[in-house]
Amino acid sequence: MAESIVNKIGKYDIVKKLGDGATSTVFLANDAFNFRQVAVKLVSQGALKDETRGQLLHHLFLTEASLAGKLTHPHIVEIYDAVADEDNAYIVMEYVSGGTLQRFTRGDNLLALGDVIEVVFKCAKALDFASRLGVIHRDIKPANILVKDNTDIKITDFGSAALLMTERTVVDGIGTPAYMSPEQHLNKQINLQTDIYALGVVMFQLLTGRLPFSATNIAGLANQVLNDDPPLPSEFRQDVPTELDLVVSRAMARDQAVRYMTWEQFTNDLAAIASGTPLPKHGVLDTEKFNILRTLSFFKSFGDVELWEVLRFSEWVDIAKDEVIMNEGDPGDFFCILVSGEARVLRKRRLLLSLLKAGESVGEMAYLGEAGAVRSADVVAASDVRMIKISITALERASEICRLNFDRTYLRILVDRLAAANSKLAGI
Repeated sequence: MAESIVNKIGKYDIVKKLGDGATSTVFLANDAFNFRQVAVKLVSQGALKDETRGQLLHHLFLTEASLAGKLTHPHIVEIYDAVADEDNAYIVMEYVSGGTLQRFTRGDNLLALGDVIEVVFKCAKALDFASRLGVIHRDIKPANILVKDNTDIKITDFGSAALLMTERTVVDGIGTPAYMSPEQHLNKQINLQTDIYALGVVMFQLLTGRLPFSATNIAGLANQVLNDDPPLPSEFRQDVPTELDLVVSRAMARDQAVRYMTWEQFTNDLAAIASGTPLPKHGVLDTEKFNILRTLSFFKSFGDVELWEVLRFSEWVDIAKDEVIMNEGDPGDFFCILVSGEARVLRKRRLLLSLLKAGESVGEMAYLGEAGAVRSADVVAASDVRMIKISITALERASEICRLNFDRTYLRILVDRLAAANSKLAGI
């Protein structure tokens, strides 16, 4: 279909063509009803009517269409709509600029080691989320991972997914051979370990700039996957530590009893490496921040999706000992949660009202009180402090479930404070 004659698909105004595939074309389009740009994947009518591939393509379209509105995660491309009528069959998705992870699989353009951990950790968390909804991607590869700002990723193309909680038939033989697990090559039953294997291959490729196995044909490649042990990344990149070698090896283990059995095992090992000996990276990794939030009592009721959202709208700030964090009488337009260190809450800079520790919040009346309220006390760092600073405006723009988690947490804190005050009064 010529680009010049495609001006509109359904209600979407076409801006330009983004790319062509064997069976579909992806366009950038304007969604005038929702005031946003979207990506529209238009399936070729000729491919749908093809005698040999039409039925498979129809299956893949229905699979991806069935996920519209279901896989809502910050690291998964959201599917907004799916339409199949007499004229067209198309999927409407979130538009992500920046290209795919493929550009970081070249030997002359590799990511820093810490950034590889960042990307793989985010992918693993997203695929864990999908698997809990009964969705196995089955075609994880760099071309299906979109990238913004080097390590901000979104997984796309769930058309090949196995929907484990539906009655729809799982089609065998789907996947890209270089990333397919041994069980996929043998057309055996699959589970989440299939995606773990594929992500292990992606991790190897990001670390080394090459695939672990290569052959001139699919049969030769399958023979290597089924019979050979993959090489270690450190064989091709000397700065790869043993810990990363072990993670890749376990993710790509032929024997499923040896391979990671859960995404939690995989992400825990990645998090342990990220928090250990510093690796080359760009700034503080979101992986580190995410796992810090997970340990703080304040966020114990938050799910993974909400924690990623908090990371996006919060600011991480380091404060030196004796520096002022908040001034009495200042506008209350933000609040803070201590990550590490201690802070004193003072009246008139003299009277100690309380001593705050990691996991506790300060300045929350800016959120809970009336708009325009001012600070009623000073807050001073009692030691070197790291804290999360959250503006009221940013939180008001957050998702409803994220705000609900903040509300529940502050309600729990207020109840605990009231109970403590009652106990103190009872002891008088």
